[in-house]
Amino acid sequence: MSAKRTHWHGYLFVAPATVYLVVFSLVPMAVAAYLSLHHWPLLGKERWFVGLANYAQALGDPFFRGAFWNTVVFAALAVPLGLVSSLAVAVLVNQRLRGVTVFRTLYYVPAVSSGVAVSMVWIWIFLPHDGLINTVLKWLGGAGDVDFLGDPSLALPALVLMSLWMGLGPRMVIFLAGLQGIPHSLYESAEIDGAGPWQRFRHITLPMLVPTTFFVLVTSTISAFQLFTQVYVMTKGGPRRATDVVVYHIYKEAWHKFAIGSASAQSYILLAVIVAISVLQFRLMRRRLREAAEQW
Repeated sequence: MSAKRTHWHGYLFVAPATVYLVVFSLVPMAVAAYLSLHHWPLLGKERWFVGLANYAQALGDPFFRGAFWNTVVFAALAVPLGLVSSLAVAVLVNQRLRGVTVFRTLYYVPAVSSGVAVSMVWIWIFLPHDGLINTVLKWLGGAGDVDFLGDPSLALPALVLMSLWMGLGPRMVIFLAGLQGIPHSLYESAEIDGAGPWQRFRHITLPMLVPTTFFVLVTSTISAFQLFTQVYVMTKGGPRRATDVVVYHIYKEAWHKFAIGSASAQSYILLAVIVAISVLQFRLMRRRLREAAEQW
């Protein structure tokens, strides 16, 4: 078979994914870029070109900046805690024990559950008086009337706790794959040399998991900046805008105020921030890999 015919078959195989990417990703992004440069109300025909005015308005809006700050705080809490907790669980379920696959499945169940349904369950967990957490607090002798979702100082940490539970499964599976890819001979050699469990974990497991950790870090950061479902179902951005994250703010701009142009500009600001953070993480990753190569 000629090389030209082989290439034709290759293009045929990737055509469905390419069409999907163009129709549902690239074209909407191009349309959003066009809308972001216009005064474009969803209702009405008064539409005109405004250039970068929508971007300037978004950056000068204290409520948009507050939503971005809430998103940064959420990511700063959820991402590192998610990395540590998922790695710890992955190490536990990586043991050769009977029935360990059952625990792996249970940890992954939240990831395949409906986000709306899970959010409704967590609303009950966080209820002020009859919720699960407050009921346990009553059993332990506490007051049992903590309003997690109604207290501005507790609402965002409550969403962080929920996100740790929901994201544990996917991160755990990725870390588990990385752990199982580490040659067992390295641990045997270290054990013969007298290295203890912590020393093996520190000098073998962690360095060998650098690429895996980087992947989880990047994807978790992007996911944290795209928080929406939990806020939409559980808090509506309240109380007192304590959980008004940037994606929910964009949603309100588009579908409450019907300001499509302004919402598109805010979306591109979010995209720019995510790209900048990802580029920074890639650079730090390359530096860490060079350091690890020099050590090995």
